Amino acid sequence: MLPAWLPSPRTLGALQRVLLVALLTPAVLIALAAAVPALAVMPFLPGGTDRTVKLLAAHTRYLSTLLTSSRPAP
Repeated sequence: MLPAWLPSPRTLGALQRVLLVALLTPAVLIALAAAVPALAVMPFLPGGTDRTVKLLAAHTRYLSTLLTSSRPAP
């Protein structure tokens, strides 16, 4: 039994997800901002297209993991 002053577990889970996304979103935005110059230059370098695709795939994987793990439980 939870103390009366504590919210329900479902509310705590929702607050935890909101906090997680709020804390990780700036980190993702900083990483993307740092990658923009690389994405603008890399395709013109030898082998740069493959590296660009790998970098974009890594960012996509990171964002999808962040959003998938922050979904509320059914």
